[in-house]
Amino acid sequence: MYDVVVLTDARYVNPRKRNQYIDNVMMEDRLVMEALENLGLKTKKVAWSDTSFDWTQTKIALFRTTWDYAEKFNEFSDWLMEVSLKTKLVNDYETIIWNLDKHYMNDLKEAGVNVVETYFIEPRDQRSLRAIHEELGWGSTVLKPSISAAAKDTFKLSPENIADHEDRYAYLIKDEPMMLQPFQGDVLKRGELSLMLIGGVYTHAVLKVAKPGDFRVQDDFGGTVEDYKPTQAEIDLAIAAVKACDYTPPLYARVDIVNDNNGNPAVSELELVEPEMWFRKNEKAAEMLAEKVKRLLGST
Repeated sequence: MYDVVVLTDARYVNPRKRNQYIDNVMMEDRLVMEALENLGLKTKKVAWSDTSFDWTQTKIALFRTTWDYAEKFNEFSDWLMEVSLKTKLVNDYETIIWNLDKHYMNDLKEAGVNVVETYFIEPRDQRSLRAIHEELGWGSTVLKPSISAAAKDTFKLSPENIADHEDRYAYLIKDEPMMLQPFQGDVLKRGELSLMLIGGVYTHAVLKVAKPGDFRVQDDFGGTVEDYKPTQAEIDLAIAAVKACDYTPPLYARVDIVNDNNGNPAVSELELVEPEMWFRKNEKAAEMLAEKVKRLLGST
């Protein structure tokens, strides 16, 4: 019986090939596991898709690097419901379901949180991208699925290139909701901030910067990460975004923030499922998470 299973995807259980990216993933999971084990907890790292593991044999399943879920979303959804009946999920099931679909941006906005302006396009919408842009009066935008990870099927659109993306968009909108946002110029000028919170408390932050010629800040696409000291306004915004979750307060969260086109800090994404937390930038944050998990075990 394990106290905590740290969830990953199959690529990061025992990778044969290693590079800097994979080394960072392995380090992140190791820091969390060491922090848990230092508190006397028995842990194991398991891929969520491992059909041989008995999920009744762990008290808690802690989501960390399950980064292939978007590629296997139907399988993941079925597994998520099944495993939620066998063990305690962290973050919990209701929070994860809410956060998987970026329609949550509407909930944040209704709660008074300043978010990047977002327009959702529902499946089987017959309008073209150009027609939607003309209706909204938007020029440069970013299009992506409302359920996605790692900038999958994410495109920067402009009046000059929108025709090039109509076919791909028409294929995607048949089966999945999409979201459209005005492109935020601050992403190219400064980058995107990521603020980490443990138990609703701010711990550390990084600045993600896209490589020259790109707009995607993820390191999957060559982006770089720098230490960052946020303003109090940015910290307050991140805390407000996490508090806007109507479900069980999340044990961990990452809030991505940019300056919007009006010059105000705005939430671009709230990550409560499997966010990269850059524990390697602040190992004490991993220790804080472990302490929160141990307290949770005391209440189960």
